[in-house]
Amino acid sequence: MARLGAFVSGLLFGLGLLLAGMADPAKVLAFLDLADNWDPSLALVMAGAIGVAALPLLLAGRRSRALLGGTMQLPTRRDVDARLVGGSLLFGVGWGIAGICPGPAVALLLVGHWQALLFVLAMLAGMLIFAALEGQRGR
Repeated sequence: MARLGAFVSGLLFGLGLLLAGMADPAKVLAFLDLADNWDPSLALVMAGAIGVAALPLLLAGRRSRALLGGTMQLPTRRDVDARLVGGSLLFGVGWGIAGICPGPAVALLLVGHWQALLFVLAMLAGMLIFAALEGQRGR
């Protein structure tokens, strides 16, 4: 049941990204281009997503188990450190260059964008490098 719930959630998320234009690299780059041809429509999509997610996130913080029975896994750290800032900068620069971030990249794979395949392969390589570095850091 948990896998079905995860599958349906992911499917709805990907469909929402495609319908909202969040998976269209040209639209994302137009949103990020404040100096020339700014398209504010994605700001409205983000505001709507925050509005929809606020109450469930608040309620999730009061639960010890997820709706489908798994353990609740919410972040507990609240500090801002160099790793958080560096990761945020790396994410933002990558998003600004490619116009794609991880969620939309997976959705774009399903509609046949070859650029998304390159992005996902680079993302997976980055995840492997991170895991290797974290493994060394833990020793």
